[in-house]
Amino acid sequence: TAWCLLALTGAEKLLGIFHSDSSNKENAIEDEEEEEEDDEEEEDDDLEVKEENGVLVLNDANFDNFVADKDTVLLEFYQPRVYVASRFYVSDYEGSRTQGRLKIVAKVREVSQPDWTPPPEVTLVLTKENFDEVVNDADIILVEFYAPWCGHCKKLAPEYEKAAKELSKRSPPIPLAKVDATAETDLAKRFDVSGYPTLKIFRKGRPFDYNGPREKYGIVDYMIEQSGPPSKEILTLKQVQEFLKDGDDVIIIGAFKGESDPAYQQYQDAANNLREDYKFHHTFSTEIAKFLKVSQGQLVVMQPEKFQSKYEPRSHVMDVQGSTEDLAIKDFVLKHALPLVGHRKASNDAKRYTRRPLVVVYYSVDFSFDYRAATQFWRSKVLEVAKDFPEYTFAIADEEDYAGEVKDLGLSESGEDVNAAILDESGKKFAMEPEEFDSDTLREFVTAFKKGKLKPVIKSQPVPKNNKGPVKVVVGKTFDSIVMDPKKDVLIEFYAPWCGHCKQLEPVYNSLGKKYKGQKGLVIAKMDATANDVPSDRYKVEGFPTIYFAPSGDKKNPVKFEGGDRDLEHLSKFIEEHATKLGRTKEEL
Repeated sequence: TAWCLLALTGAEKLLGIFHSDSSNKENAIEDEEEEEEDDEEEEDDDLEVKEENGVLVLNDANFDNFVADKDTVLLEFYQPRVYVASRFYVSDYEGSRTQGRLKIVAKVREVSQPDWTPPPEVTLVLTKENFDEVVNDADIILVEFYAPWCGHCKKLAPEYEKAAKELSKRSPPIPLAKVDATAETDLAKRFDVSGYPTLKIFRKGRPFDYNGPREKYGIVDYMIEQSGPPSKEILTLKQVQEFLKDGDDVIIIGAFKGESDPAYQQYQDAANNLREDYKFHHTFSTEIAKFLKVSQGQLVVMQPEKFQSKYEPRSHVMDVQGSTEDLAIKDFVLKHALPLVGHRKASNDAKRYTRRPLVVVYYSVDFSFDYRAATQFWRSKVLEVAKDFPEYTFAIADEEDYAGEVKDLGLSESGEDVNAAILDESGKKFAMEPEEFDSDTLREFVTAFKKGKLKPVIKSQPVPKNNKGPVKVVVGKTFDSIVMDPKKDVLIEFYAPWCGHCKQLEPVYNSLGKKYKGQKGLVIAKMDATANDVPSDRYKVEGFPTIYFAPSGDKKNPVKFEGGDRDLEHLSKFIEEHATKLGRTKEEL
């Protein structure tokens, strides 16, 4: 009841095996002549299914029409990936390709049976009726809040189900579940779901943000790591001594009487909240507690020896009781996580050095034995200044690791061994004038910043010589003169050259510019946000494309375009809703 055909669709190669209702099994395989006759009868050339060497050639135009009346289709993709599609059910074929034909045929025969039904989903479906019962009973469970119409949710769905299958095989299994947030609005509101998909980890009913990957193996690895204890036990004094001598990050250790200690349970909850950013440890050893100069029921936060200095305490200690809020523990850890002058690097930048203003000193930073003295020599100069400006965060950074940032600051050709910069809350960057570095020059630089006497460095493409098109091109140097012009309304798109959505928007945006070209009080503009700095923190760009309307006279309160389709109709409506200087368009006249 089946025949084999090989089909090619664009860049994708498909192997199609189709279920047939023919009662004559021996004649089920149609020969090339019959296929060619069918092709010749096709009225629309685009829908014609051509044949090459006994292989059917499919494309976007004829694919749906061709498979519409086939009960079962096996598809092999170039990557290669093989799918078995039965009517509207699609499943991965994960069989051996070295023993390909027999395995594939066996799988297709299984799916082709009249009484065959797709296997049930491993992902649990949660509603308000069963949510609390399931989630509260699970030691750990991952829950996806989704919307049926959401494209990102549809993309995640097969990966999520594969991860659910993999994690269900573990002992004990780690369940994955999903909630239709558009139907279960009370649950979505209860857990502050504002976008789709939103994923949350629950531990005995307590929610934690999921910040892991969104593909099968990433989800699996992340959830396995999350299922382990958030804090690791320290058994020997030698472990602590090694942390102090060779450590490269903050040391967090809680000393407790035992696992039944209520304070220990509170510590575990706090550790769960921060486990992605910090490594937590605990000990039940009185010997280790004595070495750390703490009592059981206390938490100590300290820095490894290379980051300690005479200007700051060797350790910070907090009493932890069963009644202590886990939020208080979290705040304590965050407050003391950084040394007075730490080492900023790619691995900790996003997690440790987000606070602004940030004073960064760039040079050849190397803590290995041969270069540690030189590294600490310059760091000591920074410490002398940092102690007097506790409201700022100070860090050293290797100039090679941050070569791009140093270049953007205009310091790559400074000729100095040590350079410095300040990054402020609004995203502005300030570079220290190249001169011989010491604590006095750094102090003068930081003081000038504090008094508002420094001018920011703005990364910018060259100013366009001809900028008379329907869409004005904005660069870093012209942002203030065009976007922040108080006399004009400005619609500004921040884009990235590589962004597919931006490329799709471009013809629409050009049409928008042409539509309003005659409006002297309105400017339609765009800016490559990857090649230019946005000088104002009011225009935050967290994805591409990002569109703001900057009304005349109120540039500090731009209106972000969100929620609607990025087409001519909706963008025009957005402009007309917020415009302050809009006359009648040619279309209206």
